[in-house]
Amino acid sequence: MKNYRIAIINSSSFGKYFPDHLKRLEKIGEVKHFIFENSISGKELADALQGFNIVIASVRPFFDKEFFDNKKDPLLLLSRHGIGFNNVDVIAAKEHGTIVTIVPPLVERDAVAENAVTNLLALIRQTVQSQAAVKSNEWKKRASFLGINVTGKVVGVIGCGNIGSRVAEIFKHGFNTRLLVVDPKVNKEWANKNNIEIVELDYLLQNSDIISLNASLNETSYHILKEPQFSLMKKGVYITNTARAELIDESALLNALDSGIVEGHATDVMYVEPSYNDHPLVKHPKVLVTPHTSAYAIECLQGMGEKCVQDVENFVNNLELQSVVS
Repeated sequence: MKNYRIAIINSSSFGKYFPDHLKRLEKIGEVKHFIFENSISGKELADALQGFNIVIASVRPFFDKEFFDNKKDPLLLLSRHGIGFNNVDVIAAKEHGTIVTIVPPLVERDAVAENAVTNLLALIRQTVQSQAAVKSNEWKKRASFLGINVTGKVVGVIGCGNIGSRVAEIFKHGFNTRLLVVDPKVNKEWANKNNIEIVELDYLLQNSDIISLNASLNETSYHILKEPQFSLMKKGVYITNTARAELIDESALLNALDSGIVEGHATDVMYVEPSYNDHPLVKHPKVLVTPHTSAYAIECLQGMGEKCVQDVENFVNNLELQSVVS
């Protein structure tokens, strides 16, 4: 059997809750965990991974053309520990003979959608602040923690695919909201069945009390919300983002928060991860930041880890791979 060396990169949860996943990999070859800074160059990353021919990778760092051009020994398989692959140059991967696989979207659907709603509710009802007050023996502050009802509001969902459609269903049927969606590929039969309105972006921005960002990141969605879009929003709108930070122009968001256009912003994603407590968004009193944990549900992590292990097992046994993107 070929000698396999497996690198698990920036995925702190892999094998932590399901140690059998690691044991199965260790039967195949050497397994080593790596933590790299997001800013590591492609060449530095390639140098650090010389000798490793299988990678299980988190959402960062970037496996760009420079990485593949400088990886002197072949990288046979890159299995993404997640559903997105915008941190992998799949064209360069294909040119260098690297197979790239992802986790099937349904594995993360419920966990990520539920967290989008959870973070929003915590933001609107000031759950974090009110708990902190109790822990500090400041029960008397409770009159300060005023929120709004979600029930009956107008909710706009930008990006209504795998996860966005589930977010829409939760808001529509769980809170009896009016639901607006923007997505060029939305399933019209699904929308009609659920009494969900397919609209243009400007209309969604002008009419939504709550906006959920669930679009994939690409050339057309990058900074889909910037200064002109914030100027269209209803004053006092709430935004929740469990997709990608780059969907929003960060400086425009900060201006909108300070001006009161945006009453609150809940995000599970940041431009730079990890982000620290001196970051303007982390410091902002109207912002709730969680450390990219939307997939951190037991069922979801089990499914993600299982898919990555199966990728490796199937590859070394010359069996068909699923969810191949390169």
